Parts: sequence; C-alpha cells; structure tokens
Amino acid sequence: MTTQTDRRPTAAAPAPDALPSADDAVAHTLLNCLLREVSGPEHQTAVTDGALLLRLPRRGVLLRVALRRTSLLGAHRFTGPVSEQVPGGWRELGWRELAGHVRAELTLRTGVANEEFLDQVASSHRVVATALAGRPAPGGDRYLESEQALLFGHRFHPAPKSRSAPSGSWSDYAPEARAAFRLRHLAVRTEYVAQDTADPAALARLDALRPVPEGYTLLPAHPWQYRLLADHPLFTAALARGDVLDLGEGGAPYAATASVRTLYGGGAFLKFSLNVRITNCLRKNSAYELTGAVTLTRLLAEPLADLARRFPGSAVLREPAFRTLALPGPDGAPDLALYEGFGLIVREGLDGVVRPGLTPLLAGAVADEYPTSSAHVGALPAGRDAAGARAWWAAYLRLVVPPVLAAYFDHGVVLEPHLQNVLVCVDGEGRPAQVLFRDLEGTKLLPEHHAAALAALPGDTAGPMTYDAQRGWDRVVYCLVVNHLAELLAALADRHPDLEATLWEEVRAVLAQYAAAHGCPPRLAALLAGVPLPAKANLLTRWSRRPDREAGYVPLASPLSIPAGAAPAPVSAKECA
Repeated sequence: MTTQTDRRPTAAAPAPDALPSADDAVAHTLLNCLLREVSGPEHQTAVTDGALLLRLPRRGVLLRVALRRTSLLGAHRFTGPVSEQVPGGWRELGWRELAGHVRAELTLRTGVANEEFLDQVASSHRVVATALAGRPAPGGDRYLESEQALLFGHRFHPAPKSRSAPSGSWSDYAPEARAAFRLRHLAVRTEYVAQDTADPAALARLDALRPVPEGYTLLPAHPWQYRLLADHPLFTAALARGDVLDLGEGGAPYAATASVRTLYGGGAFLKFSLNVRITNCLRKNSAYELTGAVTLTRLLAEPLADLARRFPGSAVLREPAFRTLALPGPDGAPDLALYEGFGLIVREGLDGVVRPGLTPLLAGAVADEYPTSSAHVGALPAGRDAAGARAWWAAYLRLVVPPVLAAYFDHGVVLEPHLQNVLVCVDGEGRPAQVLFRDLEGTKLLPEHHAAALAALPGDTAGPMTYDAQRGWDRVVYCLVVNHLAELLAALADRHPDLEATLWEEVRAVLAQYAAAHGCPPRLAALLAGVPLPAKANLLTRWSRRPDREAGYVPLASPLSIPAGAAPAPVSAKECA
C-alpha cells in the first residue's frame, strides 16, 4: 500500500453543520495521529473510492473511514465510523477497539508498553461526551464564548481532552462547560510571599482583589488546586500558626479559558498551576517559569516595541508579574511543591490592547473543524462566498505571518503562535484587523542574539528560555504553518473546497514577499523550496510519556512547493540562492 500520489483534493461533501458524536470524534483523532505519525510515514495509506484506507504495519490490520474531504497536507476530514477489514468484508469498529489496535501497534513498534494509554483515551471520550450532552447556551460575550468553544480539542493528539482529575469534580472548572467561578483567597504573612514584577500595576491588581490584615499579602488560588494542596503538612501548619489565613472563596467570578488553568477576569489573565495532566503535561508553573515570565517581559521590551512599530496590527500580551507561597521546608529553602503549586502569573488583559471597535476571538475556535461557536470561520464573511474567503485569508495572513518571522530573524525571539496562543480581533463585519500573541511559557530566545543578557541570568532561568536556531525554527514553522495556518486554511476549505490550492498559494506569496524584502534568509528560502514541514508527534510523545518539551517531529510533504509547470511566486529561486 502506498500513499496517494495525486495531491489534488478529491470532491468534497458539504461542510458539516452538525457536531459529531463523541465516539466518532475520538476515533477520528486517533486516525489523524496514525495517519500523521505511524501509517503515513511508512506509506501504509491510500485514498480510494471516497475513503481512506490505513494499514497498521506491524499488526497487519486494515482500517477504513469515509472521507468528507481530502487535504493537500494529508490532514483529511473524516466522516462516520471506522471499519476494520475482516474475512468476507468490513466490520464497524468502536472507538475502544480502535484504541486497542493503536496500543497493540505502538507496543510492537516501540518495544515498550503504556498501561495509561487506554485510560487516557477513555478520559478524553468522557469529557467530550459530557460536553456534548450538557453544553450550556452561550452568553453574550463572544470572546469568552470562543475561549470555551473547543469541545473536541487538538485533532492530532490521541487524548486531547483527557483530564487527570477525579470523576465528577472537573465540570465546575472546565472551559467546555462555560465555567466561571470565584477564586480562593489566602492572606499570607508577607515574609512568606515570593514575587517579582516588571510593572507594579500588575501586582497592585492582585492586591485590589480583597483587603487583608496588615503584614499580610493576598495570594489568590485556583479553588481546585487549593483542594489538591490543602492537606500538605507545611501548609496546614502555616494555617494553624496564622502565617496563612484562609479567607475562603470570594470576589467576582473568573472564567476558564481554553488553556484550562488560565482564567480571565478583572481586566487580566491569571495563569495558575494545576496539578492536572492535560494532553502531554502536568499544567503547573515550574519555578523557572514563574521567574522566566517576568524576566522575558523585561528582556522583550525593546524587541516587542520594535515589532509594534513595524506591525501595528499585532501585539504580544506581556506577563509582568508572578506571586507565590514560599514556606520554608526542613532545609530552609522554600518548599517546591507549595512554591510551584500556588504560583500564579499575571498576564496583561485585553483592555487597552485590543483596538476600539474590534472583538477578539480565539484562533482555535475560528479554525475548529466543527462550528462550535459564533467565532467559527463559517459564521464570518470568509464562510459566505469564495471572494470573501480569499479576501479574509489574505488580510489575515498579512497580520499574523510577518511579525512572527521578524521576531525570529530580526530579534532571535521564537514566538509560539499555535491556535490556542493567538487571538484574532475582528471588526463589525467579521474582518480580521488585529492579532494578539500570548503565553510567554513557549516563547524562547536564540542564544546568539541574546548572549549577554542570558549570561547575566542564573542558569536555571536562562536555560529553559532558550532554543538553538534549528529547534527554534522548527517550533516556529510547526506552530505557525502546521498547527495554525493549515488548520484555519482547512476550515476555509471545508466551506470552499475548490479554494484549497489557492489558499496555500497565498500562504506562499506572503512568505515569499517577506523573504524578498529581508534578504531571503536561508531557512525561509528552504521553506519556500518545499522542504518537509515539521509536525509535532503527539501520539508518540504521549506513548513514550516524554515531557512536551522533548516532543519530536515527523516530516510532512509541503504544499508550499511550486507544482511542476506552475509559475513561481514573487520570489524566484535565483533571488533566494
């Protein structure tokens, strides 16, 4: 069996208006992972008669699923259940059986077992099923609706909605349940507070949430995380001594955003630790991430000011402060479990950043495969007709692509513009007019650009905030092109299948225009020449239980290469030599 060699899309069914069942959604994400990371790279797939055939090479199992639309990137759209070939025909396969096949295939492929895998897939299924069954009606805030619209999660992760949280407790805090809740407020004797800020107003915002007795400092906590840490011996002893006062839950509610642990309210984002595994990671603020957020905010002041001047349609949300609990342990140093567990990062809010008259929408909701909110691209002018789609796409690309490239090439800054880290600000007609990048956790520095600044930092702070040039470029291309642009392009192509190739040509044109104006950097010239695109290997990362920072990539055939006989984009091979 070989992969399809004709990269032109096949005829497509209309874009879906109905949401899939939890069974189909989970099965389709597993197939996406197999196609990208296992069967596809081993040439064990084929598109025929409106269906994808996918063989598990070590198990010899042949699977089939109907296609709604094929993709030039190989990220096809599926519809309906998955079937397995059996003697005499085909048998419909449930999601649990499919997950079992994946487990068996990966065990043979890697020579190691993963006893957590099926439970994680089952957890993801439960969260999706619960969200579909009990979805509250949207409120009046389109921005928050978009943040809470991701019912199915990352479509190239085997268990995108898995939560390592006790059954029955999570819906009170889940974005897909449109959760909003009050914070737990602690008054901590100030000598046991650790904090730093690049902008005193950020910490003042925390202090204003609730008055505390003299000599104490307010420390807000995520209520779910508070319950996880409430029995820690050092914490209970501090409560008994009065070094920490539990003021209970209070204040105005904060809304859960797409990242789950980052909450929005009071004009700011508060990024809490959560000792919950979501996709590949326990979502806690490590000590180096707390200090790193503020350090990066300081170091990036000049680069971000330059980008703002050159690209006034984009902005980066800074993270100017952190605060946490620093109770000493037996060795006199702050207890790490409490220091990290109660750590929170203050991120800039939207007031004063979003231009007047614009509405911010989460890019992940705009690009969702299914119309889960009013932010979906099908509800915007881009979804109405081909001309509107092309105009919307051209405007969007010119907002999002150049600042990411300039950050890398001109400033040695690796932004992480995946779909969950970008807000699309649209005008009253739904046209893109501004983009916001967020989450400094994934923002890294190239050492050759920032050697002096990094040398002045402690090693445990400087090390985690750097990438070498190749790793940084892979991250930029994956987040910007594969995770972000390809998925938004796919959502447009669902509505306008005949435009898929044209939309990719527009991506190439924007990249080429930047290259021509900036001396054709070799890495960008290679991208334009059609080198394979790096796609994050979420299935294999989760199977091997590696931390997310150690995730590898698999190569994807690039739609950016110039087809044989086609006219080149504005940058010629000679100009980029």
